[in-house]
This record gives sequence, C-alpha cells and structure tokens, in this order.
Amino acid sequence: MTKSHLNLLWILIFISEVAITTAQVTPPDAFFPHGMGEHFTPHHLLVDYYEKVAEESPLVEVMQYGSTNQDRPLILAFVTSEANHAILEDIRKNNLKMAGIEQGDPDTAMAKSIVWLSFSVHGNEAAGSESAPYVLYDLVDPANEKTKAWLENTVVVLDPSINPDGYSRYTHWIRNVAAAENNTDINDVEHQEPWPGGRVNHYLFDLNRDWAWQTQVESQQRMKVYNQWLPHIHADLHEMGHENPYYFAPAAKPYHEYITEWQREFQVTIGKNHARYFDEEGWLYFTKEVFDLYYPSYGDTYPTFSGAIGMTYEQGGSRRGARGVKLSNGEILTLKNRIMHHKTTALSTIETGHLHRSRLLQEFQKFYAESSTEPKGRYKTYVVKRDSSGHRLKSLCALLDKQDIRYGSVSGPIQVTGYDYLSMGTVTTEVHPGDLVISALQPKSVLAQVLMNPSNELEDSLTYDITAWSLPYAYGLEAIATETTITPGNDLSFGQPAATINKAYAFMVPWTDVTQASLVAGLLKEGFSLRILPKPVAIDGHSFQAGTVMLSKADNKRHGQMMDKIEGVLNERGGIIVPVATGFSASGPDLGSNQVDLIKAPKILTLMGEGVGTNAFGQVKWYFDKVIQLGHTMVDIDQLASIDLTDYNTLVLPDGFYRIDNNLKSKLGGWVNGGGKLIVMGRATRNFADAEGFALKRFATDEEKKEDEKMSKEEALAARYEHYSDRERNFIKGMVPGAIFELQVDGSHPLGFGLGKKYHSLRTSNTQYPLATDIHNVIVHPREGGAVIGFAGSKIRKELEDTLVFGVEDKGRGHVVYLVDNPLFRGFWYNGLFLFSNALFMVN
Repeated sequence: MTKSHLNLLWILIFISEVAITTAQVTPPDAFFPHGMGEHFTPHHLLVDYYEKVAEESPLVEVMQYGSTNQDRPLILAFVTSEANHAILEDIRKNNLKMAGIEQGDPDTAMAKSIVWLSFSVHGNEAAGSESAPYVLYDLVDPANEKTKAWLENTVVVLDPSINPDGYSRYTHWIRNVAAAENNTDINDVEHQEPWPGGRVNHYLFDLNRDWAWQTQVESQQRMKVYNQWLPHIHADLHEMGHENPYYFAPAAKPYHEYITEWQREFQVTIGKNHARYFDEEGWLYFTKEVFDLYYPSYGDTYPTFSGAIGMTYEQGGSRRGARGVKLSNGEILTLKNRIMHHKTTALSTIETGHLHRSRLLQEFQKFYAESSTEPKGRYKTYVVKRDSSGHRLKSLCALLDKQDIRYGSVSGPIQVTGYDYLSMGTVTTEVHPGDLVISALQPKSVLAQVLMNPSNELEDSLTYDITAWSLPYAYGLEAIATETTITPGNDLSFGQPAATINKAYAFMVPWTDVTQASLVAGLLKEGFSLRILPKPVAIDGHSFQAGTVMLSKADNKRHGQMMDKIEGVLNERGGIIVPVATGFSASGPDLGSNQVDLIKAPKILTLMGEGVGTNAFGQVKWYFDKVIQLGHTMVDIDQLASIDLTDYNTLVLPDGFYRIDNNLKSKLGGWVNGGGKLIVMGRATRNFADAEGFALKRFATDEEKKEDEKMSKEEALAARYEHYSDRERNFIKGMVPGAIFELQVDGSHPLGFGLGKKYHSLRTSNTQYPLATDIHNVIVHPREGGAVIGFAGSKIRKELEDTLVFGVEDKGRGHVVYLVDNPLFRGFWYNGLFLFSNALFMVN
C-alpha cells in the first residue's frame, strides 16, 4: 500500500468516526414529529428529548428535581465537558466554598463559570421552552467546536420548562384549536387564548413573582437546587406582546441600591455580546427600558441579590403570537423566528460566561466575602420578637431556611437600641432568648437585608412591580433593626409541649395566626361544634383574647372517641389547644353564655371564570387547598345565576373585572338577608358600590361627589399645560404600584380579631370608598398618621385618608365582607392569610 493510499484510508476512517459520533446526538427536528416552530411541543416530548440526549452524549446529565401539582416532571440538564462531569459534585461544593456557604478553602483550579438558563416560567410564553431543545443540541453537537471550548470551563444548567402545568395548558389548547395551516390573522381562535390562560401554574400563581416567597411547589423544589449551586449568571427567558422587538440586558432603572457596580457593568457587557449577533442578522431589539431590577422575587433580581448576574430576556410573541402572526408593519412573526432569537441570546449568555470566567469568579467571591464582613446598608442586626404562639415566627424562619439565610437567638437578655418597625422610631428594648436574631454579617447578607429592611431606597418611582415587602410587616411581627452587631449564639427552638387534653371541661383554641385557623378548619371538618369568644375571658388561670375558639364537651357529646379525634387533628395540623377545667370565668362571659356563639361551619362557593382575576382566583383556591385545607365548590361566573345558593352559607367573589347584573345582585342580596355571607375582594367590590340594597358607597355625601367632580375638572384643565413627556409620571401620582400602608384596626370587631391595633396592608390598587355609616369600618386608612412604606402617588395618598379598607355590612341575618385590598396577594402576606381567615370564620 502506498503512502498516499494509507493517508486516504486514515482520512476515510476519520470522516467515518466523525459521522458516527455526530449521529450519536439526535437533532430536535429528527426527534419531534414537527420541525422547528411548525407547532408547539408537548411537555412530555421536551422531557423525552432531554433524556434522549443525555443517553447519547457524555456531556449531559439530566436530573428530575421535583414534580408539579399535576405530577409533571421538573427537570434540569447539566451540560459540561466529560472531565467536568467526572468531578461535578466537587465543582458544586467548591463554588459554595467560594461563597462561604460550605466550610473550607476553595480550589481556584477547579472553579468553573456556572450559567443557569430558565425557560418559560410563564407557560404561554412558550417560545422559551420551544428553544430549549435547540440550545441543548447546539451545546453538545460534536461538530460544534465553539461550544465544545465553552464547556471546558463552564457548567451550563438548563431548565427547559419551569412551569410545565401552565405550558401544557397552553400548548394542549392551541394544538386542539389550531387549523392545519397557521392563520396569521390576530382574530383567529389560535390567537385568542381563553381564561385562565397558560401563563400561570396549577394554582394560577405567577411563578416569576414567587422566587423569594416560594409559596408554590415548583418554586420550592427549584430553589432548593438553585441555592445548592448559586450560579454566576442566570437568564430568565420570557415573551411579551407580539408587536414588541426583543429585549435583553442591561435592565431599566430603578436598580436596587445594593446591586454592585460590577453587576451593573456586566449587564452592559452581556448586552453588547447579544447585540453583536442581533446586528449581524438585522433583528430589532431594545435595552434599558421597562424591566427594572428592584422587586426581589423575580428570576433576575433574586439571583442578583444572591451574587449572580441576573437577567430577563423578552421576545415579542406570547399567547397572541401563536405559530405565526401578522404584525402592524406587514411582516409575519413566526414561532421559528422567536425560537431562533431565544436560542441566540441563550448561547450568547453561555459564551459571555466563558469569555469572562476569571472576572466572574473573582467578583462572585468578592460579593460573598464583603457580605460576611460589611453590610450593604445601615443595619447590622434584625431582631424579631416571638409572638404569643410562636407560629408566626416559625413560619418566618421556614421562609428564611428556604433562602439559606442564617439566624439564631441569644442566651440571655441583652439591651439594644434600634429602629422599631411598629412605632417607626428609635427605641431601646430587650432581646430575650426565643427572639429571632438575624445578623447581616453572613454569606446571604444582601438577600437578608433586602427582605428584612423596614424599607428599601427607590431611585425612580416608575417601577415594574411592588415597591415594599418587608417581612416583619408581612408576618405581623414586632421587630427592631439595629446598627449594633449581635451574633446569634444559640439555635432558635420552637418546641411546643403537648397538651393533656383528656380531662377538661372545654378546649380553647387561641385565635392568633394561620396555623390556628387551619386547626379550626380541621376540627370543623371532623364535625365538631365550635364557639367563638366575643370578648377577652380570664378562666382557670388562663387569659384568652376575643376570637378564641372553644370546643366544649357539652356541644360534642355525639362524638365517640372525642379525645382521639382532637389529637388526630392536632397531629395533622399543628397548633395549640388549651384545656380548661371549668366554664366559670374570672372575667368576661362564662363559656355557657349566649354571647359565645356557635361557628357556622363554612359551606363555601368560590366564583371563577372569564373576568375573574386569574391570580386572584388562584390565590383563593390555594388558600383553601394548601393553607387551611378546607373544601370549597368552584363555579363559573356564567352559572352563578342558576345556582341554588341555599346549599351554601359563604360565597367568595375574588378580585377581578367582571359584572354582576342587577338581577343577580338582587338574588345575592336576598341570600345574604337570609343568613348568607358574601366575601367580596378587590375590584369586585365595584359591583356593589351604590347598588340598591347594599351600603357601600363611592361617596359619603352628595357634597363629596360634587367636590370630586369639581376637582376632576380642575385637574383636567391643569393637565392641558403638561408636557407630553411627563404623562407617565403625572399618571402615577394617582397610582399605587404596591406599597405597605399602616392601617387602624377596630380589634373589638370579629374581622379585626387577633390583628392588634395596627394592620400593615400591601395595597396594589387605587380602589377606594369613604367610611360608611351602615358598614362596620373595621380596618381603615386614618386621616392622620398611617405611614406609607414604598411608593404611592402623592394624589392617591391624600385621597385614601378616611377610607374603608376592610369592613362588614350586617344585612338581615347575614353579612357582606368588603376586602378592598386583596389580603391573599401572591400568598406571601402571612398576616393577610390570617385576615382572610377572620372573614371566613370569625364574621359569623
């Protein structure tokens, strides 16, 4: 054989081996029953493809990190070189050592860039998940020398579908209604997604607002893994209105003040790398607008406050985009276009992480080193006082545990001076063992400060989301923020001695928090008859506040094995039951008094359907299913008129833009008069304002109405001289994007039981009503005082003085409960969950 023939043989062998190697990784279009963007991919096929590639490529490992409410798998793909896969767990631990989370010195040689990409947290923004298979393939394609080089020093984490239930709701619907040929007319059914839409998860929560609060099972499972890795870059791939060009970093202002200069600079660095690719293709894009970095529970801000470069990418399309839609410029935006744009920014993100690895690692380590030695803000320690039951504090600690925020207590009383959250002034007080102590000198310092600060600086009032969220207010807990360093030296214990309940006259359930509300719900489900103390009572050496629930033997003789049933509910729900040996009180009504009324076990109907707020309905459903575990019947708004309401004693109307016609109002009014309870939330209250037979009014007097009309005319005349460029800022003078308002509580009314003298409400709308003469104005905006935390427009602040926020109208033998603010907003306002429990159980 000649030398030339030998060389040719080797070339043929090499080509054959390359072909065999390349064939080992199946491209998406060879796996799916459709080509790129021809149709939407069912979630199970996304999962199957990721698992197929993991079988074929040594560069990929797939893990299932959890399941959704509908039992769909939540998966991650870890993509890196074979050499890195061999030490992947060591790489992870080494990264946590760099952050000070794990003990020990990090190995610089082992450190890799960690880039995490999250696709389609909003299920009907489906181009993200549709692009995920193509991103994976490009990373592991053996013929792609560029990505092969990236993976030598980069670990890429891909979450192909953060919200499988929402994604499946959307993609199954569109595959059901879509014609064989894509219709690009915006009026076609393919572009008209019905209620509730695929944006949200099973409980209709927006998972992109849940990163910090972790109320939802998807967030809880994902964030556990996220915090075990702490990536250096995180990008969240979304879609928006179909007419919009592509958005990527740098983000818009306001940036939270704790975001470092490096994080700000790298937003520009990565944006310029994306722009390079978009410029080559002539694709439209924009930066520095709309999407800010302030609210801490997004997929860009939460990673940022955890030391990463966190970013949102937004592709025009979403539910109106469908498989393709005609734009106003005459062009057709196809699903394939949207996939290509997302694939480009995803790969560009990984490339930038590779190119800037050394600086990324250096700044990541610096972020955590500085966090442990010097707080970003003025406060060095947060002290949260233990509540009477300990349940509120325990729930707060459970949230801190999910963030890996460290805390503890003190071994003995110490005196501190600091900012008091309730009085909003400087106080000196004692910290006792059992109080929660959070030091800002810890690895998760920045996140802890952002969540715990009484307020956060806001550089610009034009924000994308709520502007206040301080956890002590959310949990209704007393707290002090101090500039003094207190190192918690003791673990915080929540041990609760078991009550001896077998020898008692009655059993008392203190009404203090949501855990106790769940306990009451459990006792009612078991068929126990319960009563409510309308006033404070001292009995058998105990003091019980108004709202305490009593379970007496006299009311429950029919129950065999009564003690076993009570203990069963206690074990299942948690909570506190206090036995008393007598019904004779030292002060307050005796337990057998006619004042101590039976609770009406709720038989609940919840309204849903078109016009009802998707998130608002989901929050109610989640509250009943997950918070207090109490059954309710859900009925579409179109069916309500035909429902026999006598089968129910409670009807919940969630927030939303829907109309209750006069005939239905009359029916509801009659049902309330007969003993029903109507709980009306948020903007749904507008249906009953000025309605015949209901006491809610838009104006207290005719004079107030005339004065309002006069002011509106004067404002309209003045607006003639405003600059067009100022229109947005002038508009927000009358808006509340999301601020905490200090409200005044009438604690003697059942709706106010257990809340204390003040309630801090997270207000997110400008809906308002004056104090009424025929409504119990239980929780109100006071005329004076009533501090505001976060941004609320100057005009709306004035208008909200002397207005109703939460009140009760007694109507015949029933009640209408007006919840003008939505206390269940996003499920994280713990004190709001308790307030809603008052509406459900205490207003009787």
